[in-house]
Amino acid sequence: MTTNTPNLQDPLLAWRDEFPILSTTTYLINNSLGAMPRAVYDNLQAYADMWAGRGIRSWGEGWWDMNIEIGNQVAGIIGAPPSSVSMHQNVSLAQGILLSGFDYDGPRNKVVIEGGIFPSVYYVLRGMLPPHIELHMVASEDGGISVPVDKIIDAIDERTLLVPISHVLFRSAYILDVKAIIEKAHAVGAVVILDGYHAAGIVPVDVTDLNVDFYLGGVLKWMCGGPGGVFLYTREDYLRTFEPGLTGWMAHQRPFDFEVGELDFRDDAFRLLNGTPAIPSLYANRPGIEIIAQVSVEQIRQKSMRQTAMLIELAEAAGYDVNSPCDPDERGGTVTINPPHAYEVSRELIARNILIDYRSGAGIRVSPHFYNSDDEVRQVIVEIQAIVDSDAWQKHAGRRSFVT
Repeated sequence: MTTNTPNLQDPLLAWRDEFPILSTTTYLINNSLGAMPRAVYDNLQAYADMWAGRGIRSWGEGWWDMNIEIGNQVAGIIGAPPSSVSMHQNVSLAQGILLSGFDYDGPRNKVVIEGGIFPSVYYVLRGMLPPHIELHMVASEDGGISVPVDKIIDAIDERTLLVPISHVLFRSAYILDVKAIIEKAHAVGAVVILDGYHAAGIVPVDVTDLNVDFYLGGVLKWMCGGPGGVFLYTREDYLRTFEPGLTGWMAHQRPFDFEVGELDFRDDAFRLLNGTPAIPSLYANRPGIEIIAQVSVEQIRQKSMRQTAMLIELAEAAGYDVNSPCDPDERGGTVTINPPHAYEVSRELIARNILIDYRSGAGIRVSPHFYNSDDEVRQVIVEIQAIVDSDAWQKHAGRRSFVT
């Protein structure tokens, strides 16, 4: 069941017609995969037409520069200057590019991370950092809802080389005070890599104001851009000096000279590129980014704070644990609710076309976006109650989906 009744008090609902899936589902999984804009159909058709009709000429007629063109659109949303944002296939690759550019043989032998780190980022760190580097994790003290920022700041010292941390925690949507962390890191000479995947598009971000060294995120979630669209902001000084080991010909000043020898790096976002980009993804990424820019993250944030507060109030009234911050200034766009039999309840919600997801150790993540109505927010709690009270969750007991 879904509602498409317009709320005249909420002009953002006028955007619903741009997202086909909203007519058939209650789509509350925007922190995992934003709804697809209708314009993606035309964009992917344009890609196919270009390839079919222009062939190899496509590279000189738009494809070669498309990565930075899309990056510039993202730059406008995150407060970055032009030609400072590159696009990549996924966050693991983007993290790997960055980690490949540091010297691990000096006196700085410590990397500070937070306990809520996304596992894929942790795996890359473990795989790429030399054995002698200390990976110092600051643990949560409240069951994973938050991580004490003062403890992160205390852990950053003169031995610290890197601070690769999350802007917003993926399980609970807790917003870290990253500005304070960045200031401490820079005071002792450490470099900060911010993972803003759960921030960009739902929480206002200004990378210039933050003075962060590197900021990566993606358009998959709140930017409604689909898979294959991770962005990487690189501060201007690094665009002239940073030399990643994981690189390729697109980073070269003269790629079509096909020189075998020292790589003469470019001085813009191309510097962070490597091999052939995923052009179809870039076509698909564009419509969502354009819509978010038009709506504005500031408007989205105001609505999100109101609707997530509503979710918390309704969930607590129903007697369910909430594993997200109650303070709206510390909460991103997701509310994690942990009713009895949460996994089984999540499967029944999906069977009823109420799209959410489940995260082990946290609960059901519910993430309304600017195109969701208040009725949909109320509906998900009503349905959870009905599933629990009627024992409808039992039909999913003893079964586990690989994708949750």
